[in-house]
Amino acid sequence: MSPPRAPACVSAVSFALFDTLVDADLPEDPPATVGDELRDRGVDVPEDWTDAYRETHVDAPAGAEIPLPAHVSRALASRGVDATGNAARRAVVAAFDPTVRTRDGAVEAVARAREDGPVGLLANCAVPELVGRVLVRSDLARDDFDAIVSSVACGWRKPDGRAFERVADALGVHPADLVHVGADPSVDGGVTAVDGRFVHGDDGTEIRVD
Repeated sequence: MSPPRAPACVSAVSFALFDTLVDADLPEDPPATVGDELRDRGVDVPEDWTDAYRETHVDAPAGAEIPLPAHVSRALASRGVDATGNAARRAVVAAFDPTVRTRDGAVEAVARAREDGPVGLLANCAVPELVGRVLVRSDLARDDFDAIVSSVACGWRKPDGRAFERVADALGVHPADLVHVGADPSVDGGVTAVDGRFVHGDDGTEIRVD
């Protein structure tokens, strides 16, 4: 990952987290992993749990992020199961407990971007606490970023333009003055909908902003 340098006209840079700055070992079969964690917490998981997990249970507007614990609770309720206390949230957090590898050059890329202005992190993530845990386990730190915005916290998921507006606002710039670096054009390229600029991270192996 080559350190990016923003041109003089760029006011701020935001980075995607997953598959851009870090690789995270997330569950290959989320319904099964979450189901196992629910059972460990005494929840009577329905026999058709995989079907329930994959169904839509929250009527949310397009582009909105649905917190995974809320989805899991509704999925259980759709089968007449009440997850008492905080069982759904604890099961989700435990299920998404990844091993993290910082991508080569990621630390340098963020440091280089900071030379030109404020730097943010904008992550699609429906799991509470996950972004913080990933950063703790990486070679990056919260203090490396002037703003950290996750979809579960702000309510909007990339490529929805409102997600980019949130990180731009947190960085104190107009969305049109935001460069967003990410590995997935279909997701991270959503910044162009608010007149920002997308930079392809080349799957995390090379990042150039200039």
